[in-house]
Amino acid sequence: MRLGVLDVGSNTVHLLVMDAHPGARPLPAHSHKAELRLAELLDAEGAVGAPGVDRLVMIIGDALHTAEEKGCEAVLPFATSAIRDAANADAVLARVKDETGVDLQVLTGEEEARLTFLAARRWFGWSAGKLLLLDIGGGSLEIAYGIDEEPDAAVSLPLGAGRLTAGWLPGDPPDPADVKALRRHVRAQIARTVGEFARFGKPDHVVATSKTFKQLARIAGAPGSGEGLYVQRVLSRTSLEAWVPKLSAMTAEQRRDLPGVSEGRAAQLLAGALVAEGAMDLFGVAELEICPWALREGVILRRLDHLPE
Repeated sequence: MRLGVLDVGSNTVHLLVMDAHPGARPLPAHSHKAELRLAELLDAEGAVGAPGVDRLVMIIGDALHTAEEKGCEAVLPFATSAIRDAANADAVLARVKDETGVDLQVLTGEEEARLTFLAARRWFGWSAGKLLLLDIGGGSLEIAYGIDEEPDAAVSLPLGAGRLTAGWLPGDPPDPADVKALRRHVRAQIARTVGEFARFGKPDHVVATSKTFKQLARIAGAPGSGEGLYVQRVLSRTSLEAWVPKLSAMTAEQRRDLPGVSEGRAAQLLAGALVAEGAMDLFGVAELEICPWALREGVILRRLDHLPE
C-alpha cells in the first residue's frame, strides 16, 4: 500500500510518500517539501497571520496534488508545535479543512515524542536496550526514554531551533550577551525534566533525530547523506562543545558554507546547537547516534500497526 504522510511542521510542510505493508520496513518513494517557517510567522499575539495561512493552504493543496499523482491510497495529515501553539489554531485548522478538505490532526508534544520514539525503537531494535531519544524541531524539543515501544517517560519543551532563534537571537552574528542568555534559558528548561528521567536509570543507547542533529553531526565529521542510510553517524559532546563558540561567531551566510547545512536552516543552527549541547550535558550524554527515522515514520508505523490483518 502506498501512503502519504503530510507533516505540517514549524519549518516545512513535508509530504513523504512511502510504500508500506504490515510487518515490512516502510520504503520511501517520494518526498515533497516546501518551506513555510510558521514558527517565525506568528504575530505579537502568537497568531498565524493571514499571509501565513494563505501560504499554508496553497502548500497543502500542492501536496495533495502530488500525493494523488504518486498514487497514494491515503494521506495521514498532522501538525506539530507551530499550529499547536498558535493563538488562532482553531481558525487555521478550520480554514485548511474548508479549502483543502484536509482535517489536520494536531499532535500533542507528548504524542510527538512517543511516535518519534516508536520509530527509533523499530530502527535500532530490541538489542539497543533502554533508549533515550532527543529530537529538536523548529518549535519544540522532544525527549523520550524507555525499553519497550512505548516510552516510560516522554516530554516536549518549547525549545525548538526556529522558535528560539526568532525570540532570542535577533543579531547576525548574534550578540554574545543574547547567546549567553539563551544558553541559560535552555539549560533551566531542560534541567526541570532531568529528574523525571533519572529515576529510570542510565540508558543503554542515546539516539537523536531531526535535521538539526543531523547537521550538527555532519559539521562535526559524520558521513554525509551520500554515504547512504545505513552508515553509522554519531555526535560527541566534546565535538559539539567545540563547535558552539564557532557557530556563535558566524553569520547565517557563513554557516551555510558548512558541510551538510542547508540554506533554510543555517540561521537556526546556533540555537539548535545550544539545545543539543544543553541536553547532552544535563543528561550526561558523552555520545549519541543519529537515527534516520523520526516522527513521519512513527506515524506510518502506528497506522500499519492498527490495520486489520
